[in-house]
Amino acid sequence: MKTYRCRRCGAALYFENSVCVACGTPLGYSRAAAAIVPVDDAGEHVDPGGASWFVCANLNLSGCTWLTATAGGQCFACDLTRTRPSDDDERGLAQLVDAERAKRHLVAELDALGFPVVGKCDDPVNGLAFDFLSSEAEQVLIAHADGLVTIDLAESDAAHREKVRDQLDEPYRTVLGHLRHEVGHYYEWQLVEERGGDVLDRARELFGDETASYQDSVQRHYDSGPPEGWRGRYLSSYATMHPYEDFAETWAHYLHICDTVETVVEYGLLPAAEVKRCRSFRDLVTQVWIPLSTTLNMVNRSMGAGDLYPFVIPDAVLDKLEYVAGLCPVSP
Repeated sequence: MKTYRCRRCGAALYFENSVCVACGTPLGYSRAAAAIVPVDDAGEHVDPGGASWFVCANLNLSGCTWLTATAGGQCFACDLTRTRPSDDDERGLAQLVDAERAKRHLVAELDALGFPVVGKCDDPVNGLAFDFLSSEAEQVLIAHADGLVTIDLAESDAAHREKVRDQLDEPYRTVLGHLRHEVGHYYEWQLVEERGGDVLDRARELFGDETASYQDSVQRHYDSGPPEGWRGRYLSSYATMHPYEDFAETWAHYLHICDTVETVVEYGLLPAAEVKRCRSFRDLVTQVWIPLSTTLNMVNRSMGAGDLYPFVIPDAVLDKLEYVAGLCPVSP
């Protein structure tokens, strides 16, 4: 996460601020400028080019502060949501707040890294969309299919999430983590399979043949568990299930690492020069991320909490992370 300052009084701001707590100025997030900007009492911001922007209509629904070009309309991030709880579903709407916050975080990071984010509103075939559904009314499978990411809103509830995490013996489970993983499937489709050629060949060398039966792989995984010695080749047990899952897990960790490193640099905990000295993403992981995540884990333990990053990155995964980073239009 980046650091922000109020343009009126200079006070520190955070990504989700709708009002400066120091001077009371109403605020909005400009995706075009990647900045938090002041708005007037009607929620309007006039940019340097003279164009008017307005705070998203979903400010009171999901806490969205993003700006849109249409007064009374919803922003780009909200347009990505295809399905949400109905207005009379109070519990579902309460859970939606966390899911939408995580989605905005994801979109802002993809923007910063330079990955194209195209909604199905603009491209029904190759675009991206989200269904945020409540499993209290029906069974919801967290998944991706043809650009549509489905998330169970129950994952916004910490007790539910911890229960499932414990049942599945997972080291980490968050809404943002789900979103990062599922969009990994989307970007593998768009940036690897659609490109084909050497890009696809290299993916198969690293992750395996993605055309292998997914259902057979799932059944084998749940019948027999991960293969012996998997920790030397994968980030997680789940990644061993199928090449698609290995790629998505690697993609999610690429975003975990990029975001956390940016945050510690922005907040002065790590000199930017240390990151700039890294000539590759492999260097970033070995020279910056592993020492940093170890330190952060120790900080968490000092507070009696679990490790912030409860993973070990084997050498084989470094090659996978380097590959995923190479798909990025902008250097990390």
